[in-house]
Amino acid sequence: MICAGIDAGSRTIKIVLIDAEKLQVIAKGLIDQGVEQDKLTSGLFEKLLKDNGTNKKDVAAIVATGYGRHAVSIADTAITEITCHAVGVRQLVPEAMTIIDIGGQDSKLMRLDRDGRVRDFAMNDRCAAGTGRFLEVVAERLGVKIESLGQMAAKSRRPAAISSMCVVFAETEIIGLLTVGRSREDIVAGVQAAIATRIIAMAGRNIDLPIIFTGGVAMISGMDTALQSALGQSVTVSPDPQMTGALGAAILASEQFNRTRP
Repeated sequence: MICAGIDAGSRTIKIVLIDAEKLQVIAKGLIDQGVEQDKLTSGLFEKLLKDNGTNKKDVAAIVATGYGRHAVSIADTAITEITCHAVGVRQLVPEAMTIIDIGGQDSKLMRLDRDGRVRDFAMNDRCAAGTGRFLEVVAERLGVKIESLGQMAAKSRRPAAISSMCVVFAETEIIGLLTVGRSREDIVAGVQAAIATRIIAMAGRNIDLPIIFTGGVAMISGMDTALQSALGQSVTVSPDPQMTGALGAAILASEQFNRTRP
């Protein structure tokens, strides 16, 4: 049988299909988030099934997670992204003890116990300054693609200091930096450092190793380096970081199915 995990994030919808017994990934896919989230989710789900020669009767359980999890009508249940990311990351990196997850609209830091359960967490969902949205604003202001920000930051020789704690004010600060001749490369490097500093503020003093970096922002080169510099500790990007929430949801769906099967 197949189980599915759906991560309805603020920017993209991700789906993972796994073998319910072996926990092996059968298929995965993602699509940009939109106004008709439920329709988009169902469409992607049906496409993944069709492309892999299966249909809905082969799916034993579906768990939804993420920003829009409660609006996914095909899901059997919804579970928080905190739990799902922990399960997904631990499946990929069994030794993980701390998880940093930066998405489009929020950021989280999770501490795990030795068994992989979430011991405690901190979350920023009130301010975009520590999220992917900040990078989107910067890319728009500088007239570049968000995927190129990492390459730009790598060329910086003197990262700019971004002191504003709000994206709106930080954008004004960036305009001021451009006006006085600071390079785009130095500004991007400064923004990455500012995001890392906001994440580290949630962490407190003690962070257990290893630290795994996940979420869509983990795919932007240079962010792991910025986090390492702010933390003074090694940070490892999770394999397939954008899909860890959906993977964790699929694993939890399989656990639910296996508990209830005769």
